[in-house]
Amino acid sequence: MKKTILLGAMFLGSLVFAQKVGGDRDVHGCIGSAGYTYSQLRNDCVRVFEQKIKLNEVKSDKSYTSMTAVIFNKSMSKAEIFITDGNAKSIILERQGKGKIWKSGSHVKESYVLVPYKKKGYQIKKDDVVIYQ
Repeated sequence: MKKTILLGAMFLGSLVFAQKVGGDRDVHGCIGSAGYTYSQLRNDCVRVFEQKIKLNEVKSDKSYTSMTAVIFNKSMSKAEIFITDGNAKSIILERQGKGKIWKSGSHVKESYVLVPYKKKGYQIKKDDVVIYQ
């Protein structure tokens, strides 16, 4: 009898565990526990920490610093940055003119700007203050 109860408990436990692993898919099918988030520009799930352009938080009052990534569309007319702002997990910035400055639209609470920094880097400014580079 004890073996039956034990085996039954193990079976039910494995079912519960199987439902939780990968059970955190968002509305786009991205699995957050595996590090995936949805990219609006790529229309696919990406891992922010695997992207080519990664930027580190400049100043933090927390005990840790965060990082973000930048993804450009093919024509480089749009840039996507992965900063949580309200409900959005990422923000789309649009290139201004023919230069290398990308700005957030009016639908975003704060004003974000992406600008080149040094030779191959970038900075993200929020309301004219550098927050990532």
